[in-house]
Amino acid sequence: MFSIELFLFLKAALVGLSIAAPVGPIGLLCIQRTLVSGPRLGFISGLGAASADAVYGAIGAFGLTAVTQLFIEATTPLTLFGASFLAWLGFKMILSQPAGDELGSIIASDGADSIKGGDGIKAFASMFALTLSSPVTILSFVAVFAAISGSAELTGQSHSAAAVMVLGVFIGSACWWLMLAAGVSCIRHKLGAQTLLWISRIAGGVLLSVALYQLASLIAEFLP
Repeated sequence: MFSIELFLFLKAALVGLSIAAPVGPIGLLCIQRTLVSGPRLGFISGLGAASADAVYGAIGAFGLTAVTQLFIEATTPLTLFGASFLAWLGFKMILSQPAGDELGSIIASDGADSIKGGDGIKAFASMFALTLSSPVTILSFVAVFAAISGSAELTGQSHSAAAVMVLGVFIGSACWWLMLAAGVSCIRHKLGAQTLLWISRIAGGVLLSVALYQLASLIAEFLP
Protein backbone atom coordinates (compact mmCIF):
# COMPACT_ATOMS: atom_id res chain seq x y z
CA MET A 1 0.00 0.00 0.00
CA PHE A 2 2.79 2.37 0.96
CA SER A 3 4.73 1.73 -2.25
CA ILE A 4 1.59 2.27 -4.35
CA GLU A 5 0.77 5.58 -2.68
CA LEU A 6 4.41 6.70 -2.93
CA PHE A 7 4.34 5.95 -6.64
CA LEU A 8 1.11 7.92 -7.03
CA PHE A 9 2.60 10.79 -5.02
CA LEU A 10 5.65 10.95 -7.28
CA LYS A 11 3.46 10.79 -10.38
CA ALA A 12 1.25 13.63 -9.14
CA ALA A 13 4.29 15.68 -8.07
CA LEU A 14 5.63 15.39 -11.60
CA VAL A 15 2.25 16.55 -12.93
CA GLY A 16 2.26 19.56 -10.59
CA LEU A 17 5.83 20.41 -11.55
CA SER A 18 5.20 20.10 -15.29
CA ILE A 19 2.06 22.26 -15.20
CA ALA A 20 3.70 24.97 -13.06
CA ALA A 21 7.00 25.06 -14.94
CA PRO A 22 6.03 26.86 -18.20
CA VAL A 23 6.80 30.55 -17.66
CA GLY A 24 3.63 32.53 -18.37
CA PRO A 25 2.04 35.54 -16.66
CA ILE A 26 2.09 33.76 -13.27
CA GLY A 27 5.76 32.91 -13.59
CA LEU A 28 6.57 36.43 -14.75
CA LEU A 29 4.83 37.87 -11.69
CA CYS A 30 6.77 35.53 -9.42
CA ILE A 31 10.06 36.57 -11.03
CA GLN A 32 9.22 40.28 -10.75
CA ARG A 33 8.24 39.99 -7.10
CA THR A 34 11.38 38.02 -6.31
CA LEU A 35 13.59 40.63 -7.97
CA VAL A 36 11.92 43.60 -6.29
CA SER A 37 10.92 42.23 -2.88
CA GLY A 38 13.10 39.18 -2.39
CA PRO A 39 12.79 35.39 -2.63
CA ARG A 40 10.46 35.09 0.37
CA LEU A 41 7.69 37.10 -1.28
CA GLY A 42 8.36 35.37 -4.58
CA PHE A 43 7.97 31.96 -2.99
CA ILE A 44 4.84 33.02 -1.08
CA SER A 45 3.39 34.14 -4.41
CA GLY A 46 4.27 30.76 -5.88
CA LEU A 47 2.52 29.00 -3.00
CA GLY A 48 -0.67 30.82 -4.02
CA ALA A 49 -0.37 29.32 -7.49
CA ALA A 50 0.48 25.90 -6.03
CA SER A 51 -2.62 26.03 -3.83
CA ALA A 52 -4.81 26.77 -6.85
CA ASP A 53 -3.15 23.87 -8.69
CA ALA A 54 -4.00 21.66 -5.70
CA VAL A 55 -7.66 22.75 -5.91
CA TYR A 56 -7.80 21.79 -9.58
CA GLY A 57 -5.89 18.61 -8.76
CA ALA A 58 -8.48 17.69 -6.12
CA ILE A 59 -11.30 18.18 -8.62
CA GLY A 60 -9.54 15.88 -11.08
CA ALA A 61 -8.35 13.30 -8.53
CA PHE A 62 -11.71 12.88 -6.79
CA GLY A 63 -13.58 12.88 -10.09
CA LEU A 64 -15.86 15.77 -9.15
CA THR A 65 -17.70 15.90 -12.46
CA ALA A 66 -20.29 18.44 -11.31
CA VAL A 67 -17.58 20.85 -10.13
CA THR A 68 -15.66 20.36 -13.35
CA GLN A 69 -18.75 21.18 -15.38
CA LEU A 70 -19.37 24.24 -13.21
CA PHE A 71 -15.89 25.60 -13.94
CA ILE A 72 -16.27 24.88 -17.65
CA GLU A 73 -19.61 26.71 -17.77
CA ALA A 74 -18.04 29.63 -15.89
CA THR A 75 -15.18 29.93 -18.39
CA THR A 76 -16.29 33.33 -19.70
CA PRO A 77 -16.72 35.13 -16.35
CA LEU A 78 -13.56 33.52 -14.96
CA THR A 79 -11.57 34.58 -18.02
CA LEU A 80 -13.00 38.09 -17.78
CA PHE A 81 -12.06 38.31 -14.11
CA GLY A 82 -8.58 36.90 -14.66
CA ALA A 83 -7.81 39.19 -17.62
CA SER A 84 -9.13 42.27 -15.82
CA PHE A 85 -7.17 41.45 -12.66
CA LEU A 86 -4.04 40.79 -14.72
CA ALA A 87 -4.48 44.10 -16.55
CA TRP A 88 -4.82 45.94 -13.24
CA LEU A 89 -1.66 44.31 -11.87
CA GLY A 90 0.26 45.11 -15.05
CA PHE A 91 -0.93 48.72 -15.06
CA LYS A 92 0.01 49.05 -11.40
CA MET A 93 3.48 47.65 -12.06
CA ILE A 94 4.03 50.15 -14.85
CA LEU A 95 2.93 53.26 -12.96
CA SER A 96 3.37 52.54 -9.25
CA GLN A 97 6.91 51.28 -8.89
CA PRO A 98 9.08 52.52 -5.99
CA ALA A 99 11.79 55.07 -6.60
CA GLY A 100 15.33 53.94 -7.24
CA ASP A 101 16.63 54.69 -3.72
CA GLU A 102 13.75 52.72 -2.21
CA LEU A 103 14.56 49.77 -4.46
CA GLY A 104 18.17 50.06 -3.37
CA SER A 105 17.24 49.88 0.30
CA ILE A 106 15.06 46.83 -0.37
CA ILE A 107 17.95 45.07 -2.11
CA ALA A 108 20.36 45.98 0.67
CA SER A 109 18.09 44.45 3.28
CA ASP A 110 17.52 41.36 1.09
CA GLY A 111 13.81 42.05 1.20
CA ALA A 112 13.55 41.30 4.92
CA ASP A 113 12.10 44.70 5.80
CA SER A 114 9.84 44.88 2.76
CA ILE A 115 7.65 41.92 3.64
CA LYS A 116 4.83 42.43 6.09
CA GLY A 117 2.03 40.05 6.94
CA GLY A 118 -0.37 41.94 4.72
CA ASP A 119 2.10 41.87 1.81
CA GLY A 120 2.42 38.10 2.03
CA ILE A 121 -1.34 37.59 2.21
CA LYS A 122 -1.93 39.87 -0.76
CA ALA A 123 0.80 38.17 -2.79
CA PHE A 124 -0.60 34.72 -1.99
CA ALA A 125 -4.22 35.69 -2.64
CA SER A 126 -3.50 37.45 -5.94
CA MET A 127 -1.61 34.45 -7.33
CA PHE A 128 -4.27 32.06 -6.07
CA ALA A 129 -7.04 34.07 -7.74
CA LEU A 130 -5.16 34.45 -11.02
CA THR A 131 -4.32 30.75 -11.25
CA LEU A 132 -7.82 29.69 -10.26
CA SER A 133 -9.36 32.01 -12.86
CA SER A 134 -7.82 29.94 -15.66
CA PRO A 135 -10.45 27.22 -16.21
CA VAL A 136 -8.42 25.75 -19.06
CA THR A 137 -6.02 24.43 -16.41
CA ILE A 138 -8.69 22.20 -14.94
CA LEU A 139 -9.02 20.35 -18.25
CA SER A 140 -5.32 19.45 -18.06
CA PHE A 141 -5.68 18.10 -14.53
CA VAL A 142 -8.87 16.19 -15.33
CA ALA A 143 -7.28 14.55 -18.36
CA VAL A 144 -4.05 13.63 -16.58
CA PHE A 145 -5.76 12.42 -13.40
CA ALA A 146 -8.26 10.39 -15.40
CA ALA A 147 -5.35 8.55 -16.98
CA ILE A 148 -3.68 8.02 -13.61
CA SER A 149 -6.93 6.91 -11.98
CA GLY A 150 -7.43 4.32 -14.67
CA SER A 151 -3.98 2.87 -14.18
CA ALA A 152 -3.48 -0.46 -12.49
CA GLU A 153 -1.87 0.92 -9.35
CA LEU A 154 -4.95 3.01 -8.48
CA THR A 155 -7.59 0.41 -9.25
CA GLY A 156 -9.58 -0.43 -6.13
CA GLN A 157 -7.88 2.21 -3.99
CA SER A 158 -9.78 4.49 -1.63
CA HIS A 159 -10.05 8.26 -1.50
CA SER A 160 -6.79 8.29 0.47
CA ALA A 161 -4.97 7.61 -2.80
CA ALA A 162 -6.66 10.64 -4.37
CA ALA A 163 -5.63 12.74 -1.37
CA VAL A 164 -2.04 11.57 -1.82
CA MET A 165 -2.17 12.69 -5.45
CA VAL A 166 -3.50 16.13 -4.47
CA LEU A 167 -0.65 16.49 -1.99
CA GLY A 168 1.75 15.43 -4.71
CA VAL A 169 0.45 18.12 -7.07
CA PHE A 170 0.89 20.78 -4.40
CA ILE A 171 4.41 19.66 -3.46
CA GLY A 172 5.49 19.37 -7.09
CA SER A 173 4.17 22.82 -7.94
CA ALA A 174 5.60 24.35 -4.75
CA CYS A 175 9.03 22.86 -5.52
CA TRP A 176 9.04 24.61 -8.88
CA TRP A 177 8.19 27.98 -7.33
CA LEU A 178 10.86 27.46 -4.66
CA MET A 179 13.48 26.70 -7.30
CA LEU A 180 12.38 29.66 -9.41
CA ALA A 181 12.48 32.13 -6.49
CA ALA A 182 15.85 30.78 -5.31
CA GLY A 183 17.32 30.89 -8.81
CA VAL A 184 16.14 34.43 -9.55
CA SER A 185 17.39 35.66 -6.16
CA CYS A 186 20.92 34.58 -7.12
CA ILE A 187 21.13 37.32 -9.76
CA ARG A 188 19.09 39.88 -7.82
CA HIS A 189 22.06 41.63 -6.20
CA LYS A 190 23.86 41.92 -9.53
CA LEU A 191 21.16 44.22 -10.89
CA GLY A 192 21.03 47.93 -10.17
CA ALA A 193 17.99 49.74 -8.82
CA GLN A 194 17.17 51.34 -12.17
CA THR A 195 17.53 47.99 -13.94
CA LEU A 196 15.05 46.44 -11.51
CA LEU A 197 12.73 49.36 -12.04
CA TRP A 198 12.72 48.87 -15.80
CA ILE A 199 12.36 45.11 -15.46
CA SER A 200 9.23 45.72 -13.40
CA ARG A 201 7.88 48.17 -15.95
CA ILE A 202 8.57 45.82 -18.86
CA ALA A 203 7.01 42.92 -16.96
CA GLY A 204 3.98 45.08 -16.27
CA GLY A 205 3.74 45.91 -19.97
CA VAL A 206 3.87 42.21 -20.88
CA LEU A 207 1.14 41.37 -18.35
CA LEU A 208 -1.01 44.22 -19.61
CA SER A 209 -0.55 43.07 -23.21
CA VAL A 210 -1.50 39.48 -22.32
CA ALA A 211 -4.58 40.71 -20.47
CA LEU A 212 -5.68 42.91 -23.38
CA TYR A 213 -5.22 40.01 -25.78
CA GLN A 214 -7.34 37.77 -23.56
CA LEU A 215 -10.05 40.43 -23.33
CA ALA A 216 -9.97 40.99 -27.10
CA SER A 217 -10.28 37.24 -27.73
CA LEU A 218 -13.20 37.08 -25.32
CA ILE A 219 -14.99 39.95 -27.05
CA ALA A 220 -14.35 38.39 -30.47
CA GLU A 221 -16.26 35.27 -29.42
CA PHE A 222 -19.45 37.32 -29.05
CA LEU A 223 -19.08 39.26 -32.30
CA PRO A 224 -21.01 38.02 -35.37
